[in-house]
Formats: sequence, C-alpha cells, structure tokens
Amino acid sequence: MPTSSEAPVTTSSTAVRSKYRNTKVAVDGATFDSRKEAARWVELRALESAGVVAALRRQVRIPIVVSGSKVCSYVADFVYIQAGRRVVEDVKSAFTRKLPVYRLKKKLIKAACGIEIQEI
Repeated sequence: MPTSSEAPVTTSSTAVRSKYRNTKVAVDGATFDSRKEAARWVELRALESAGVVAALRRQVRIPIVVSGSKVCSYVADFVYIQAGRRVVEDVKSAFTRKLPVYRLKKKLIKAACGIEIQEI
C-alpha cells in the first residue's frame, strides 16, 4: 500500500477548459481542484504522519456570522492543528487570490471570526 507521499495521482482530462485553467486531480480517492492543492494535501498528510500537524481536514465549511446573522460561509481547503493552534489554509494561484469574492470573504472571516487565512 503506498504512503501519502507515494499516493497515486490521476488527472482528469475533460473537453471543457476550467474557468481558472486548473486541472482536477485525484489523490487517495479524493478529487482536488488543482495539482497545487493535491500536492499540498500529500505534504500535509506526511506532516500529520510525522506528528507535526493533527486533525487534518479538507474542504471545511466555516459559517461567517455578523450580529447573530449568518452572512455566508467560507470553505477552507485545509484546516489542521499545529503547535496547539488551528490553521486555516487555502491554496490560491496569483489570479484567484485577487478575486473580489475571495478578498471580501477573507476580510469577513478575519473581522467576524478572528480567523486568518494562510494562502499557499
């Protein structure tokens, strides 16, 4: 059985080009939106196996609540515990990190929930 760092990687080839020109990739039976995101998953799994990070989860929905009302949700690529602190990560390209909706949600989650998103 392959370890996380040796996990088989398959790419999806579809006739339709994706919106952000990314290639969907399957690793360990899970589908990722890009090769970069899949590579980060493999890296984080190795760190979890080594005991550096714990409670690794992917595609975690975090509600953004302002004054008691749910405004929207933010879906983080990865959430894990490192050195006793919760880390929220999102894999972004130079283009997608500039998108207005992402920038707004990043500011909202910081202001409403006190969560700082780490961009990879």
